[in-house]
Amino acid sequence: MSPRTVTTAFRLVAVAEAITWVGLLAGMFVKWVLQTSEVGVQVFGPIHGGVFVAYVLVALVAARVLRWSLPTTLLALAASVPPLATVWFERRATRTGALPAR
Repeated sequence: MSPRTVTTAFRLVAVAEAITWVGLLAGMFVKWVLQTSEVGVQVFGPIHGGVFVAYVLVALVAARVLRWSLPTTLLALAASVPPLATVWFERRATRTGALPAR
């Protein structure tokens, strides 16, 4: 895999992971706070789960292809847990040179 392909895939999956997090959080709000519907959780739960797994896999591939240090790799993986942190990591990685500029 080329660094450019891996970088593009990482950016896309990082943003998708953040978007699905927002959808899941909105679904949980509707389910638990408004107590009106479980549809949001039923829809975004599996989608977010799949994108989460894709993010972890793409991060591991990126770490190998782009030769990230262990701390950078661990930070990329840790960013998958808090909401929207994958976008923060993508921007940080671009700024620090871990991800090639567009």
